[in-house]
Amino acid sequence: MHRRRRTALLLSAAIVAAPLLAACGNDAHPGAAAVVGDQRITVAQLESRVNEVRTAQRAAVTDDAQYAQAVAQTGSLARDTLHGMVLDKVLHRAAEDAGISVSRREVQEMRAGLEQQAGGAKGLETAWLQQYGIPPQRLDENLRLQLEAQKLATALGTNTSQPAFWNALSKASKALDVDLNPRYGNWDAQKVARVDAKTPWVREISAAGTQQTT
Repeated sequence: MHRRRRTALLLSAAIVAAPLLAACGNDAHPGAAAVVGDQRITVAQLESRVNEVRTAQRAAVTDDAQYAQAVAQTGSLARDTLHGMVLDKVLHRAAEDAGISVSRREVQEMRAGLEQQAGGAKGLETAWLQQYGIPPQRLDENLRLQLEAQKLATALGTNTSQPAFWNALSKASKALDVDLNPRYGNWDAQKVARVDAKTPWVREISAAGTQQTT
């Protein structure tokens, strides 16, 4: 269970980020939160995924104060969700390049084992939502990705924490030429991660304001 948890965390963990940037000009992909290869992740799709998590959180926590705390703890949910959506596609591409596939039966078997350890289906759904921000309707999809990651690592003779695994993802990331909407930051193909956009104009404006007040 620990190894699987580490893998899930690896692929789904939140990345600490600065507050959401306002939409910038020079948007090469109107309406897109990201473009991954020939696939677009639209802003509407991203918002829908975020709403899935919020709805699941609201259903899991009936107390208003606890729900507010859950929201506060996931304040960067939109950026984290986009990171996960892009990483999922990168991982899937790396697995395909390695000739790896995952059957529905394998997903069902993995889920059955995890449910047994979590005390049932509800326990597993709650754990995945609380720990990794995965709503119940996305659980099977996420488990498929975990299996792809495990199989890819095995094929490479390594594990998901080692450079060989991440080098394969970096190669897939570069091949897909990931492009994020500037409001969500940039995609670092080498690190296989979303990073905050550099906004030198913020520093310039702040500096100018300081000079005027001195």
